[in-house]
Amino acid sequence: MAAQIPKHPLEIPPPSEKDWLKDDEEDFFLQDPDRERDALPQPFRMVNKLVTLVFENAMEIIERREMLREAEKLKVQPTKCFPTAEFQVTGRANCLAVSGKYIFVGLSEGLAAFTVFNWEEVCAWDAVKTEICAIHALDLENEHHILLAVDEMGLVWLFCFRKESFQLIKILNEVEDISKRSTCVEVVLSPGGDYAGFLLQDSTKAWLEIYRLPKDSWLKEMEKSSGAAAGLAHWRRRSIAISMKSLELRGDGSAEMESPVSATKADAKLSLPVLLLKVKPPKPVTGSSFKSPLDALKKLDDGIMLGLGYNHLIKDSQWEQQEGIFCSTYPECMEAEGERKNKEEIPRHATLHFLPPSQILQVQPEMKVQPDVPAGISVHWDGSHNLCFYLLNHPLKDKADSDPKPEVVWPCAAPIVCSAVSSCSRYLALACEDAIITIWDTHLGYPLSVTAILEERLIRSIHFLQRSAAASDETPCPGTDPACPIVQLLVLCTDSSFYLVKTPMYGKSSITLLADRPEDPNLAVSAVVPVLALPSAALVFSWNGTVSLMNTATSQIVYCFSIPPSHAVASPWQPVFTVDRRNWCLLLQGYKQHQRAALAESTASHSTIFVFDFNSYPLREAFPKEPSLPLKSMQNLPWVERCNIFLHERQQGLPGPRELLPEYWSRLQAQAAAMDKERQKVKGQKKL
Repeated sequence: MAAQIPKHPLEIPPPSEKDWLKDDEEDFFLQDPDRERDALPQPFRMVNKLVTLVFENAMEIIERREMLREAEKLKVQPTKCFPTAEFQVTGRANCLAVSGKYIFVGLSEGLAAFTVFNWEEVCAWDAVKTEICAIHALDLENEHHILLAVDEMGLVWLFCFRKESFQLIKILNEVEDISKRSTCVEVVLSPGGDYAGFLLQDSTKAWLEIYRLPKDSWLKEMEKSSGAAAGLAHWRRRSIAISMKSLELRGDGSAEMESPVSATKADAKLSLPVLLLKVKPPKPVTGSSFKSPLDALKKLDDGIMLGLGYNHLIKDSQWEQQEGIFCSTYPECMEAEGERKNKEEIPRHATLHFLPPSQILQVQPEMKVQPDVPAGISVHWDGSHNLCFYLLNHPLKDKADSDPKPEVVWPCAAPIVCSAVSSCSRYLALACEDAIITIWDTHLGYPLSVTAILEERLIRSIHFLQRSAAASDETPCPGTDPACPIVQLLVLCTDSSFYLVKTPMYGKSSITLLADRPEDPNLAVSAVVPVLALPSAALVFSWNGTVSLMNTATSQIVYCFSIPPSHAVASPWQPVFTVDRRNWCLLLQGYKQHQRAALAESTASHSTIFVFDFNSYPLREAFPKEPSLPLKSMQNLPWVERCNIFLHERQQGLPGPRELLPEYWSRLQAQAAAMDKERQKVKGQKKL
């Protein structure tokens, strides 16, 4: 079959101008390659964009961490300090305490005592098989120690440790009826060990109990018991000798000897602590039942219970009226408030400090006080605006009062978050929810400074640092330390940022950012402890197990305490450690890496305590003592500061508030009586 061949060959027509690619379409794939993916149908297109976004964010995080890693390499790395000694303890160590030449360890099944010099175990107590969660030790004299231990059930165990043996004195909060048992949340010992405070709570309420510890009586009773034990041992040796001699004379072994009581079992009955105060949380403010100001003044006998909001003249109807206005204006807030009221009330927490006698806490003339013994306490409860001061040595007529009244009340503009007292017990610092920090000089009775953190960060804790001029191995007695030129306060916020507040005796205070919020969550701070033997030094514990020593004067980490690579810091979010101020060392608990699961299940067979002897490291060279800064001359100070100093000195020479209080109180009562008389007169005229 013949093929048909066209007469003329096919020609490609020349391109016309309308077929040409435009400039914006010529490099279409080069300019916007994502347009090809946009042609995908949903939901594939959205999934593709989300995956791309995840990769981009991951790359940004990787690049940021790489930059931080490079910046860390350029920084001066802190010197690593390795342990100088270590020792093993049986079971899991929950707490540590140092007293004299002994180290007391609270274990999962009792207590254990070790010596400081050779780290050998000398005694253990596991009679009840109870887990000890907190321990406080007090060194009396002549190698006699008193221990306060809190177990997992909240019971407070009072021990006496002497001659390398534990002796149980009493369980302070033990009751026969288990339903009425109270648990101990916190224990606070006074600097000299004369008093102890316990925060107790049950299912519905919480309260504070303050006890006096009879230290002198304990020493006398222990000496008597030691003499009796020595006599008993001598009698035992003599009776054994006589019995052996009689057996030899008889020539037979049929006679039985009585086994005398062992001298180690002759436990002495020591005096028990004496309950001084029982402080309860402040009651909610309610409507008044008084009809006149005179009735309110008659309710107050001595006129010292002012500042808590009680004994006012606001009626219940006025409270209800204001509450109705608020509910109608902010109904969305009342829904959350109603949910909060429906829940069970959680027991409140309190912060307690022991204070020496001062201008703020003045004692009565009939009370006997010593400069190195606390005269009162300061208490503030969570969510409360008030700081209350109570005297410890009340007259006999006031000791039976189950609900004592505070001697002084300090109302604050915002709820108090935390507080701190310096090692010399002279300075008191308060931090509120609005990030306002106030430092008080309790001896002179006026505030040194009022500062605020402008970044609106929540304050977690505050700590006084040892000043450079007074850094020494021995901490001075409370109340005997003179005024220092500069007071330093370390402020730790909830986001792990550090601030240093410096307050000079005369002048304005300054606040410095030592460390900002860490980018890595593992670098969050779990605990901070000032080192009083070193000026401007603080131990910083991080969540990743790092233990560092910071020089707050230069904002640098100068040393890093590292344990062996085979071990890790036990519970870095709540490390078990203590600082021995007398022997100048750090004790830190660690565990082997393969024990992580056992530690989480609370079944660890043993723990390791690492010892870092500060004398083995050149710490003093990194923290040199600065020369003592003398106070400024009066002639070089501005006239405003000179006037303030003159007024403060003048105030010390004037009679105190307690001497002037009866006169003021009588005037106030007379004025109230006159007002009540005038009111009765007006009411009688209206009836006529």
